[in-house]
Amino acid sequence: MGRAGDPGRRGPADRVTGVTYDSGALIAAERGERRTWARHRALLLRRVVPVVPAPVVAQSWRGTSRQAQLARLLAGCQVETLDETRAKATGILAGRADVTDIVNACVVEGALRRQDLVISSDKADLRAIAAAVARRLGVDHP
Repeated sequence: MGRAGDPGRRGPADRVTGVTYDSGALIAAERGERRTWARHRALLLRRVVPVVPAPVVAQSWRGTSRQAQLARLLAGCQVETLDETRAKATGILAGRADVTDIVNACVVEGALRRQDLVISSDKADLRAIAAAVARRLGVDHP
């Protein structure tokens, strides 16, 4: 999947196996942002089911009728639970990165494990967490 005119050149997004949505992607969907919805539809057409870590849902969900768009987006996603194994891995990552934002650490932990591209408005923070364990993380804006 190289760039047009340069079939041998590959970027970090070419190595991803899936997509993880952070709260920035959920907020963009809730606001009805066209780019977010177009990407989401394209992923589903390619049979790529975006992953949303459960803490991201908790951070974004308020259960009001105004969140119909968000509910629609989540219906097309896999919500990944935060079980004991994932919680410990997230805690270890947060400790190594010296961060207190467990939601961001959870997003990075899962995305690194699955080799996902993350859709987030928090690019610098997420990449810094990944860099703390000498890993690169692909992040794109919603």
